[in-house]
Amino acid sequence: MVTPTKTKVEQNGDLAVMRFEGDITSTSEDAVLGQYKALPADTKKILLDFSKVPYLNSSGIALVIQLMMAASEVPQKVVCFGLSAHFVKVFTMLGLAKYTTLHTDEAAARAAVA
Repeated sequence: MVTPTKTKVEQNGDLAVMRFEGDITSTSEDAVLGQYKALPADTKKILLDFSKVPYLNSSGIALVIQLMMAASEVPQKVVCFGLSAHFVKVFTMLGLAKYTTLHTDEAAARAAVA
């Protein structure tokens, strides 16, 4: 059974942390893109927290890629953390390194945008 995605956004100045919880699938558009589009215009750095995402399918990955592509046009820096080893491999194979960097934990992700 798919767990609906919830997104908690923490804003601190020009830094936003988007904390995803649940599966990211085709039904997650509001939780991913909707929450991204609702960020304040002065947001320059975005951390994507995947530590509570047990499942991410191809449709969910497509939503994350759309977010990253939109952010690259602004430009905003997007950094990811908390991905399982499997999804680190998937993100790497898909070439997402041109849009983001992948970090093991929040401290490393925050250091990358400091």
